[in-house]
Amino acid sequence: MGNMLKTTLLLASLTGLLIIVGRLIGGTFGMIIAFVFAIIMNFGTYWYSDKIVLRMYKAEEVTASDHPQLYGIVKKLATLANMPMPKVYIVHTSMPNAFATGRDPKHAAIAATTGILNLLTPEELEGVLAHEMAHVKNRDTLISAIAATIAGVITMIANWIQWAAIFGGFRSNDDRNNSIIGFLVLAILAPLAATIIQLAISRSREFAADEEGAKICKKPWALANALEKLEYGTALYRPRREDVKASESTAHMFIVNPLKGGGLSSLFRTHPATEERIARLRAM
Repeated sequence: MGNMLKTTLLLASLTGLLIIVGRLIGGTFGMIIAFVFAIIMNFGTYWYSDKIVLRMYKAEEVTASDHPQLYGIVKKLATLANMPMPKVYIVHTSMPNAFATGRDPKHAAIAATTGILNLLTPEELEGVLAHEMAHVKNRDTLISAIAATIAGVITMIANWIQWAAIFGGFRSNDDRNNSIIGFLVLAILAPLAATIIQLAISRSREFAADEEGAKICKKPWALANALEKLEYGTALYRPRREDVKASESTAHMFIVNPLKGGGLSSLFRTHPATEERIARLRAM
C-alpha cells in the first residue's frame, strides 16, 4: 500500500473515530459539536502551529551570513526540489536532531539543533535536511498537525466525560447503566485508538520523507549514515542545563525520536524503527 494512500485511510479512520465519539456523547448534535470544535482547533493549528513550535524551542532564525553552511545546504536543496526557500532556524541544544514546520511550502521553516551540526558531516547533514524538505514538499507538517489536533480533541472530550462522571454527570440509575459502555469507549479505548492512529500516520510519513529526501539529495547512503549516527547520539544524549528540552507533544516532528524509553510496543512509536529506515535507504 502506498504511503499516501495509507495516510489517507488513517486520517479517515481518525475522523471516523471523532464522529463515533461525538455521537456517543450526544447523538447527532454531539457529533456536530465535536466536528465544529475540531474545525476551530484545526484552524488555529493551520495558522499558528509553526510559530508555537518555533517559540517553544526558542529557535533562532539564521541567514546566509549567520550560518553559511546550514543556510547554503537548505538553499541548494530548495533549488534541487524546485521549492520556495524555507526559513532556516537553529535550536540551541546539544540534542542532535532536526525538524520542519509550516502549513505549506511557501510558509515553511526548517530547524537544526547545534547538536546535529556538531555531529554530522556536511553530506550527512544534507541528507537530513533533504528529509525535512521532503516533509515540507509532501505537506507532512500540516498532515501531522491535523492528526495530532483530532487526536487531541478526542482525548479532551474523553477527559470531559471522566470529569462529568466524577462530579455526577450521570445522575439517574438508567443513565449510569446506559453509559457504562460509552464511558469505557470514551475514557479508555477512544483516546488509545486515536493515539495509535496518530502515531501510525507519523511513522508512515517518515518512510515517505526518507524516500523523497534521498531522491532530492541523490545521496540515500548519506541519510542512512546520518540516521545511524543520530540514533546512537540520541541514546547517549544527556541534557545540559542550558539545553532546550524536547516535548512529548512535538516528538513526532523530529527526524529521530528525541525521547527514549516511553513506549511499551511498536504501536506507540512516534517513528519507525531506525534500523528499518536505514535498510530501506541502503537498498536504494
